[in-house]
Amino acid sequence: MTEIKNWLLKVEEGEEGLDGRPSVGPTYRSYYAKDGFSKCPEGIHTCWDIFSHSVKKFPGNKFLGRREILNGKAGRYIWQTYKEVYDQVLQIGSAMRAVGMEPRDRCGVYGANCPEWMMTLEACNGHSIYCVPLYDTLGENAVEFIIGHAEVSIAFVQEAKLPAILKCLPKCAPILKTVVSFGAISNEQKVQAETVGVTAYSWEDFLELGRKHSMDPTPPKEEDICTIMYTSGTTGDPKGVLLTNQNIVNCIAGVDHLLSSFGEVMDDKDVYLSFLPLAHIFDRAVEEFFIYKGSSIGFWQGDVKLLVDDIAELKPTLFAGVPRVFERVYSGIQTKTAQAGGLKKAIFDFGYKHKLQWLKRGCKQDKASPLFDMLVFNKVKQGLGGRVRVVLSGAAPLAQHVEEFLRVVTCAYVVQGYGLTETCAASFITIPDVMTMQGTVGPPMPNIEVRLESVPELNYDARGKVARGEICIRGKTVFVGYHKRKDLTEEVLVDNWFHTGDIGEWQADGALKIIDRKKNIFKLSQGEYVAVENLENIYGLCSAIDSIWVYGNSFESVLVAVVVPNTDVLLRWARDDGEAGDFETLCESPKAKEFIIKELNIVAKKNGLKGFEYIKGVHLEPRQFDVERDLLTPTFKKKRSQLLKYYKGVIDDLYQSVRKP
Repeated sequence: MTEIKNWLLKVEEGEEGLDGRPSVGPTYRSYYAKDGFSKCPEGIHTCWDIFSHSVKKFPGNKFLGRREILNGKAGRYIWQTYKEVYDQVLQIGSAMRAVGMEPRDRCGVYGANCPEWMMTLEACNGHSIYCVPLYDTLGENAVEFIIGHAEVSIAFVQEAKLPAILKCLPKCAPILKTVVSFGAISNEQKVQAETVGVTAYSWEDFLELGRKHSMDPTPPKEEDICTIMYTSGTTGDPKGVLLTNQNIVNCIAGVDHLLSSFGEVMDDKDVYLSFLPLAHIFDRAVEEFFIYKGSSIGFWQGDVKLLVDDIAELKPTLFAGVPRVFERVYSGIQTKTAQAGGLKKAIFDFGYKHKLQWLKRGCKQDKASPLFDMLVFNKVKQGLGGRVRVVLSGAAPLAQHVEEFLRVVTCAYVVQGYGLTETCAASFITIPDVMTMQGTVGPPMPNIEVRLESVPELNYDARGKVARGEICIRGKTVFVGYHKRKDLTEEVLVDNWFHTGDIGEWQADGALKIIDRKKNIFKLSQGEYVAVENLENIYGLCSAIDSIWVYGNSFESVLVAVVVPNTDVLLRWARDDGEAGDFETLCESPKAKEFIIKELNIVAKKNGLKGFEYIKGVHLEPRQFDVERDLLTPTFKKKRSQLLKYYKGVIDDLYQSVRKP
């Protein structure tokens, strides 16, 4: 191997395409894998090994915690130890076997994160049963589809979700035979289930069943499937990603190796706040890592409005979130700073510039500006509980200005990661304190190999002076296929390389920048191809907007967009320009639309966009795109077909207006 860049090692040369195949760039691995890939800990080969190892090593450690509710108010966290959880897991596993479950059967879990969710997962691990998460945010049709497609025969369900699961029982009952509530279940609900041949249990009744029919675990092998995790998907039905125990254990080994490499060692004293959906691979991987370390996992109350209070009480040491969460943190601090005004704002702004300057010069986080950390940014640190050492963003791209802001004000390592369900979450991650990696996803994890593949139709050359192409990943964290979809599996898994569909660009320091999505392209009527995600990323740099959905098709020659303006910017413009009205009223104003287009054009010009890539018409939407209207996936990716369906009338009107002479 030859080191060619700071953070990359080349292990294979690229090659020109033959027989009509695209050319490929060199194969790289992380600098931290210079002595070989990260190795799984001795004796740990499966997720059950991870859990049972920590039970033996840390039996009395706090493991799962939830807020105590007194007189309707949340109080302190009440904890169960590793040994206490293990005993209940054995009972749940025994009860599952008592109702007829066998190794390789499928168990659904439907509900928000809670201790019972994790216990069910570990019971599945102990008996080689495939855990099939049912998205807490999905509607009944998707849940119904997954139950049928995965052949789920038992489902554990949050009390609040019982009505939804019972409603779909008539169609699911031929497959689904048992329902277990995370809490209580009424007699009426039991009868409703029994009428279609389904047996329903409360949590306590199911534990009692396990106590009466005790059975030893039947642990899996490393190559056995651990979970069928359905991706939300931007189009069509969800796809069931088959992840093995080997995939997840190797992911954990890679994370541990990387953290240790840059001096951030986590141990059994660390604490994690579980609020991102356990049904997604991002949170699942983080929680598996914390279990491996014998650390504590505290669950939120399930209400985003109470999240700040949960953080203050739990005081986590690692905070993992998605960009939407961090954008709210950014907006909240900016608003408070602006409202404070005067001397306080001046001190904040000066401290921010001072610390940023030293960070850019290469100073470590804790050395860049200890004075301003103490005087100014400590309030932000306390807002995250006061003990956070690592802030991790994943699931979607984090805006560069938000990333920079977090690096300055949180007094913690801030890293952005990239991965897919198919690659078991973590595939790339930025290196703390390396400011040049802002806007990238960093180098690869030390457990995979990566190469780019040319995409000629988009003019992306993996062997060009600036290497750009489809990101392909190889390694033991890559999934084994899609459940019952051999056609889709063969489409994306070629010669052990997983084709992600994302377009990457290698940076000078070996970090990777995500610049586009291979399939989100369309051709305008004049024959020009438009890479829409790349455009949205560029227009997303405009401070006057919060979100943008760009649209065009082969029957039109120009692009239009639905834009969610930034409230503060639009109100400030209105005040300065003498335009009256509240935010929603301003979104209807033709002058406001002209202002937003002008701001978008400034960004387009600054970033060298071509004329056909400029936005010619906008609709200002006062409400954020959201999951509730099915405009975003649960991981906040845009569902383009649903956006078009929802805004069909708006798009028609926009094109009618831009066609006018």
